[in-house]
Amino acid sequence: MQQGTLMRKVKSKSWKKQRYFKLQDDCMTIWYQSKRTGKTESAFSISDVETVREGHQSEVLQSLAEEFPPERCFTIVFYGRRGNLDLIAGSAEEAQCWVQGLRQLIDPKSFALIFALLSLTWIRDWFQKADKNKDGRMNFKEVQHLLKMMNVDMNEDHALRLFQDADKSESGTLEGEEFVHFYKALTQREEVLSLFQEFSEDGKKLTLLELVDFLRQEQLEDEGTEEMAMELIDKYEPSETARARHVLSADGFLMYLCSPEGSIFNPQHRALWQDMNQPLCHYFISSSHNTYLIEDQICGHSSIEGYIRALKRGCRCLEVDCWDGPNGEPMVYHGHTFTSKIPFREVVSTLGKYAFKVTHPSPGAGELVVLVPSSAGFQGTTRPWGSWALQGASLSSTPQELKHKILLKGKKIGRLEDTLDGPGDEVPDVSDDDNGAEAEEERRRAKSLAWVSAAADAPITQHGSALQKDKETLAQALSDCVIYCKNVSFRGFQEAHSHSRPYEISSLSEAKARKLIRDAGNEFVRHNAWQLTRIYPSGMRTDSSNYSPQEMWNVGCQIVALNFQTAGMEMDLCDGLFSQNGRCGYVLKPPFMRDETLFNPSDPSSWEGPGPITLTIQVISGQQLPKVANSKDGAIIDPLVRVEIYGVPADQAHQETKYIENNGFNPRWDETLQFQLHVPELALVRFVVEDYDKTSRNDFVGQFTLAFANIKPGYRHIHLLSKDGTGIPPSSLFVHIRITK
Repeated sequence: MQQGTLMRKVKSKSWKKQRYFKLQDDCMTIWYQSKRTGKTESAFSISDVETVREGHQSEVLQSLAEEFPPERCFTIVFYGRRGNLDLIAGSAEEAQCWVQGLRQLIDPKSFALIFALLSLTWIRDWFQKADKNKDGRMNFKEVQHLLKMMNVDMNEDHALRLFQDADKSESGTLEGEEFVHFYKALTQREEVLSLFQEFSEDGKKLTLLELVDFLRQEQLEDEGTEEMAMELIDKYEPSETARARHVLSADGFLMYLCSPEGSIFNPQHRALWQDMNQPLCHYFISSSHNTYLIEDQICGHSSIEGYIRALKRGCRCLEVDCWDGPNGEPMVYHGHTFTSKIPFREVVSTLGKYAFKVTHPSPGAGELVVLVPSSAGFQGTTRPWGSWALQGASLSSTPQELKHKILLKGKKIGRLEDTLDGPGDEVPDVSDDDNGAEAEEERRRAKSLAWVSAAADAPITQHGSALQKDKETLAQALSDCVIYCKNVSFRGFQEAHSHSRPYEISSLSEAKARKLIRDAGNEFVRHNAWQLTRIYPSGMRTDSSNYSPQEMWNVGCQIVALNFQTAGMEMDLCDGLFSQNGRCGYVLKPPFMRDETLFNPSDPSSWEGPGPITLTIQVISGQQLPKVANSKDGAIIDPLVRVEIYGVPADQAHQETKYIENNGFNPRWDETLQFQLHVPELALVRFVVEDYDKTSRNDFVGQFTLAFANIKPGYRHIHLLSKDGTGIPPSSLFVHIRITK
């Protein structure tokens, strides 16, 4: 890989061009150049790569299947919304070299390795950027230029002092280890060092007992702290001598604070930690809208990548719009629009590959929603649906019981009891309007929804529905696949309570849901304690924008469908809620939303509990914040931090720090923000960094969102994410968290 390989980069059946790919010496960067011009075309970091797929596992490579064998083809998949890179190697051996090499590089075995690689890569990258004449040395003028690029506006005298201290050879330039010394002086974390010295008797190391004191007093770790301290020393202390003496140096202390154990997110909640034996209606379920679209709702591109990205992001409820295509083969696209089309067969194949891929070592559960035509289109797909269909379900199945199953949501002839126990006396019935307002909006579309589990053994159920306004014949085979989620119209809470069954589900538009929240908040909560409700975006959101899911979660709506392709606060909240519990796509609702409750999110007098709690956040510092996209050369950000609380109306709040002028490298705020939370069980906390602008709207820099229940108190780092929800290492915030009643 470091010697370089000539491969074809392909974008379509007609666009196939040779490019020279090479892994750089840092083992963290790959660049490629045109064979014809020799000009470097692009580069990407190993940290940007999510996975590598072998063979014809993209739409482009599938279209070239007859021309190139699968063993020479592979796809590099990036985090976020960046497009895939499809490549064809000259031989199967070359393809395997890159596939296996990339997989090893993106799968580091320990945090310490990641930390070391990031540091070395960061240093080398900055040196190469600032070394204008490429002589391997850096004079003071180049250092000044470097500081501007690094988002630092430093006093010239101070910069010269650091430069001279690092210039051990007194040559007037920095090279090799001298630049590393300069960089380490530049990145010295005074706030961390003072904290370290506060607990260290000699100021040079933390003994095992001193580290235990820190963990108990500041981090509020109360169980197995001695064992934990030993593990942290073994894991993060870089010096073998110090490890042997069971002490932690200042470097090891910083590595711990920057590690998963030092994160604001409780590492125990990253795994599957909630009870998965409750009925499905007792969970919030990660859900997407028109999953096949990766752009807007009118002219956007339809792609199986929409399904792959959603599933890998933890989505458990997917949507497929099926229409009759040429030769009777169903196609997937947004009906009555100009969106592109993909064969339904490809969607089914993709779900088969990715629906139950293990994304976390803990087992999880979930569901997939797929819309299938009721007649001709379904006949060709009976076999895949049948192979996944739920057998022997009870009327209140749990995620644990439904592992590795697909639930189909849709119309059904007769009752579920007839399917489970044999025919009953009820006359077969097919409703005209199975999705209420949604059927009015999209009356001629055939739909089916499927919920998929994040783990390899999670259950999925499927159901089909025909949303034509006029009555039509429903295929018995399709009806028989509807086991758990029979689509019914919503005609009011009283009607639902009197006639609906737990295995039925209703879909509501966001506007209809808001009206019900305003007029009958408690009834909505009680309804969702025993029946599933799906919320979908307004048909006016043609740009694929999103509504806030929080107000829907506040009344217990389980399936709150969002446009996953659109970044923003709404998707940050979705990612924040479902980043816990093994990312299985299921989060258990609070106890007061799972029974005959009096709870109303808009009525404080209905809330039970000990009273509000106080969340105190000291925003201490920031580290190596990224520049704003498309900013002017030499521009340096003026960062501020805003903390936003999302929850019941009484808890909605936001506060922000002052801005720090011209320092995105190591800004210090040392400001304290305080919030009162009345219903912390429903609260989400979003940390946003922005570049202050006094004449226009502030620019987004980074964010991190998590449920309040997942916050760890003490001194913690917040590892920032981009607008797309992907990591932007080594950018972070350093905070102190205190929670009091």
